[in-house]
Amino acid sequence: MEAQTVKVADLTPMSKSVNVLVKVVSSGEKKDIPTREGTRQVGEFLVADETASVLMSLWGDQISQVAEGDVLQIKNGYVSLVRGSMRLNVGKYGSMEKSEEALPEVNTTTNLSDKIHEMPERRGFGYRGGERGRRGERRRY
Repeated sequence: MEAQTVKVADLTPMSKSVNVLVKVVSSGEKKDIPTREGTRQVGEFLVADETASVLMSLWGDQISQVAEGDVLQIKNGYVSLVRGSMRLNVGKYGSMEKSEEALPEVNTTTNLSDKIHEMPERRGFGYRGGERGRRGERRRY
């Protein structure tokens, strides 16, 4: 069963596994980002549908696959926060392909990336491994 396509205005900072049809409105600057695997290039693109717009981050080879005016079908994408600002991402488990579907009217006045969101608290066990005490022994309850 094909997953439902959502509108850009319905994206939230916690959106995962989303399918969205967007038009590339403009491309921003491309930056070289140092990572553990070396330097990678990231590009930001403003994408929109008839409900809203959002910045989309593309990495490496994906950058050259996109041009202004392209209509893209993003499958299994997700939203992340970059300094509190929403970004749509394809990621390694998602896909992006050009669509023949037309999006003549897009809404660029409502940009979801303009709103600053609180960074969600990261919950986890930290580097000590959860239920371990100060000296590494397992706690007994």
